[in-house]
Amino acid sequence: MVWVPLRTTRTDRRAPLCAPATRCTTMSLEWLMDWSWSLDGLRDFIATGIQSFRDCDTTALATVACLLVLFVWYCYHVGREQPRTYATVNALMQSAEANGMQNGYVYCHSPECVRCTHHDGLNQKLYHNLQEYAKRYSWSGMGRIHKGIREQGRYLNSRPSIQKPEVFFLPDLPTMPYFSRDAQKHDVELLERNFQTILCEFETLYKAFSNCSLPQGWKMNSTPSGEWFTFYLVNQGMCVPRNCRRCPRTYRLLGSLRTCIGNNVFGNACISVLSPGTVIAEHYGPTNIRIRCHLGLKTPSNCELVVGGEPQCWAEGRCLLFDDSFLHTAFHEGPPEEGPRVVFMVDLWHPNVAAAERQALDFIFAPGR
Repeated sequence: MVWVPLRTTRTDRRAPLCAPATRCTTMSLEWLMDWSWSLDGLRDFIATGIQSFRDCDTTALATVACLLVLFVWYCYHVGREQPRTYATVNALMQSAEANGMQNGYVYCHSPECVRCTHHDGLNQKLYHNLQEYAKRYSWSGMGRIHKGIREQGRYLNSRPSIQKPEVFFLPDLPTMPYFSRDAQKHDVELLERNFQTILCEFETLYKAFSNCSLPQGWKMNSTPSGEWFTFYLVNQGMCVPRNCRRCPRTYRLLGSLRTCIGNNVFGNACISVLSPGTVIAEHYGPTNIRIRCHLGLKTPSNCELVVGGEPQCWAEGRCLLFDDSFLHTAFHEGPPEEGPRVVFMVDLWHPNVAAAERQALDFIFAPGR
């Protein structure tokens, strides 16, 4: 027994699908009740569908088709993209301390230490951070940073030996070993006005050295000879709360500086102490986007800072600005009775790094990112 659908007129068979709801419902019921597996029934069904699409608005159909294609492409793109893992910039900045060496001044050759060995994953991480920043904010003003990240390997490897930042080089910045006080005039004058405040808090801290070899909060750095101690308030963009509580006025002063780097791993603020007979080995800083400021607190005779082969002496109550991406060293060859050389060190933005670039660099090199 073969079921044969009721024959209808050609107009009925080809009624558009976008007709009123009642008509579509009636037509659907007829097809369900009168369906036949015969070739004629299948042919009529296909013809009806084609005619229905022809009768509908072609613009709407094209829009739906485009959206469908975009959705399929998006699903394919997301599905094939594998999540990539990156070491954090902060981790890449850390020096291996297995042998008690800190700050990267003695080369440890650890694969985790960017200052000691060039890490192939760093450029990928930096570019990933730059893309994320641009998506959230804008690519405007990012040309120099993009250029620097894209060609970072060439910049770091082909730099003259006098200036070789070990982590990040921003191209097209004016370069010189020392900067005039006018480069960051506001912050220099503010630090110098508060010289006595910083000195008093240091002297309170330094009294603890009479009770033990290395008081809490102080770090001993690696040197070829002598002793070099640092007391960090901000270490690689991270506040050290216990130390800041012991120097509250100095810490508040940092908040008043307009160009202090406090939100990325290149920012530091500390008290640096060189005992008599100390020589700091020649080394390069991690980047050229900053200038390092030394406010002299105690400056005995025969103490020098040498940057790019040019020697300078500290003076009490005066700031000395220099680019530590140049090869530099410091030494204290004064007599023991004159005591240690002490400076308050703080990292300031290079004056030619634009505001938009500073914001992006804070995002790219944020601690822990």
